[in-house]
Amino acid sequence: MATGSDTRELAGYRALVTGGTQGIGAAVAARLREAGATVLTTARKRPDALASDRLFVAADVATAEGCAVVASAVMEQLGGIDIVVHVVGGSSAPGGGFAVLDEGEWHRALSQNLFPAVRLDRALLPKMLEQGSGVIVHITSIQRQLPLPESTMAYAAAKAALSNYSKGLSKEVSPKGIRVVRVAPGWVETEAAVRMVNRLAKAEGTDYQAAQKGLMASLGGIPIGRPSKPTEVADLVAFLVSPRAGSITGTEYVIDGGTVPTA
Repeated sequence: MATGSDTRELAGYRALVTGGTQGIGAAVAARLREAGATVLTTARKRPDALASDRLFVAADVATAEGCAVVASAVMEQLGGIDIVVHVVGGSSAPGGGFAVLDEGEWHRALSQNLFPAVRLDRALLPKMLEQGSGVIVHITSIQRQLPLPESTMAYAAAKAALSNYSKGLSKEVSPKGIRVVRVAPGWVETEAAVRMVNRLAKAEGTDYQAAQKGLMASLGGIPIGRPSKPTEVADLVAFLVSPRAGSITGTEYVIDGGTVPTA
């Protein structure tokens, strides 16, 4: 299959990638740029390592005010929008199951993993509808169907809500020329994931490979024997937003190395 970097098939497209400065988001932003798109990224503050010529807006999209700042920046810096990839999300909840998830943890999970997509879609969709074209990608998670109750129950519930919202949105706007798709990663070996495995290795008095295997076992195993790479998720996203995926909407693509044990 030809890749966007071979054809620059996204030349002329304007894209927003939330959470686009690290992990999956950084890989997606880089991949879309390789394919020719003009890409605006967001984070709460500009990373020192981000090239000065990269389009960027500092905002906390976990808040309504931050989403409004990003939506304004899209119009000011891009002049419109063709592609939105919602990557921002995550969980900082403590371990201990449902009992340790207080009101604050539940609100935090929804504010990080559901509301940014809802608010930014609401702000940016009118421009897409006006032009009769556009693609929205929601990054969900296999935890929406395979939750880990020890520490990420609220995160998993928020991702399930995001997936359901995404499906509903696709039914409404696909007839008007806007495609909406979901990508559900499993364990992805981002910089944050590497740090976590190193911490586990240190705590358990073992090495990185042993800690990695233990973590994979806690997920029920990963049949391909390794976590996914951010670039692999980015390649999938780049295909889905490209003209080659023009008939794909309203569905979810799982990229988890076979972790989810059911069809």
